[in-house]
Amino acid sequence: MKTLRIYIVIAFITFCGFNAHSQLIGKGSNETIVLENAEIHTVTNGIVQGSVWLEKGKIKAIGEVNAPADIKRMNCQGKRIYPGFIDSGTSLGLKEIGSISLTQDAREIGEFHPQMDALTAVNPNSILIPVTRVNGITTVLTVPEGGYYSGLANLINLWGYTPNQMDANFKGLVMNYPSTGKRGWWDRRSPEEIKKESEKALKKFDTYWEKAEAYQELYEQASGEVVYNPELEAMRMAVEGKMKVLLECNSKEDILAAIKWVGDKNINAILTGVKEGYMVADSISKAGIPVVTGPILAVPSRSSESYDIAYKNTGIMQKAGVEVAIRTDENENVRNLLYNAGFAAAYGMGIEEAVKAITIVPARIFGVDKMYGSIETGKVANLFICDGDPFETKTTIEQVFINGWKIPMESRHTLLYDEFLERNPGLQNKK
Repeated sequence: MKTLRIYIVIAFITFCGFNAHSQLIGKGSNETIVLENAEIHTVTNGIVQGSVWLEKGKIKAIGEVNAPADIKRMNCQGKRIYPGFIDSGTSLGLKEIGSISLTQDAREIGEFHPQMDALTAVNPNSILIPVTRVNGITTVLTVPEGGYYSGLANLINLWGYTPNQMDANFKGLVMNYPSTGKRGWWDRRSPEEIKKESEKALKKFDTYWEKAEAYQELYEQASGEVVYNPELEAMRMAVEGKMKVLLECNSKEDILAAIKWVGDKNINAILTGVKEGYMVADSISKAGIPVVTGPILAVPSRSSESYDIAYKNTGIMQKAGVEVAIRTDENENVRNLLYNAGFAAAYGMGIEEAVKAITIVPARIFGVDKMYGSIETGKVANLFICDGDPFETKTTIEQVFINGWKIPMESRHTLLYDEFLERNPGLQNKK
């Protein structure tokens, strides 16, 4: 009976997929094109009035361009052009339907599985990807979940038939720093129980890293000829400092402990989550560790805090000198990255810095700023055209380009809207 239910679920998913793709999605086109007469928000070099010339997936020229007369042109009079937005933490491509476990591939069993590579599990045909990219989000970090050592996160562009085509050339080891406090309002453990469990968890966390260090040392001494261990092998570059470690920590106490741990181990780290970063912003800044925080659209982590502290957190850290990128930590609602950034802008960060927090700052944190994060000659042609401030809900994202491809501006949402806007036969009177 259980097997039959599984087959029914698989058949249902397959049917839904074919049904959706019978409607979705139009083909993209990779054309040489000049986007003319636009207000170009370059992010790194101010606002430029003029044109953007796209050729072979790259930005060939900006401003006053001298393109041949036979090149296709798009008039963007009265429009704005921005670099494609980057969400620095999602599970996009790894999850589809929350209530159906067969469509979720973000989490492995156990506490230590650093070899779990998210890129291998990404579904390029996810119905959630078009929903996301038509809102101007061209690139996301897709992140594995679960355990202390969760696996390898990957930066992907939201266009391509295979995961490798989507790869945006960043990979980082995801780790969850053991919590040293209560897990939430429902946590009824005594202080003594919390302390005992925290010490046990930290010991396991430390011991595993020490195993990876020993493996790396043996690897160097034996010139690479060691007994292969897939888990420890996946951590070698992180131990060497050649791979970023994305270390999740949220409470004030855990952030400070994580900063010390990173310093003691000399780890090339990015702090993620950091809900209470506003309490220790100066300490984070002094340590020189970049931060990925969010979601901004959230409630306070402590009942004693102001209702808007989650909105202010990003701006407080940024003003303290911390390099901050914004994430949604979402799956189906990654499209709301713009509005998370908009709240950060409105509650102290400012529009310019909030735009940077979803463009050039994450590109810099992930080491891909030579190719992504701004509109500059020679960079990958990830950008979008809109009719106003992208943080305003009334603004329409009119066209998206990813790797120079003109992306069809269709998604499940737009098709459902069109379908029910003009219902045929529509509602009929009962006789």
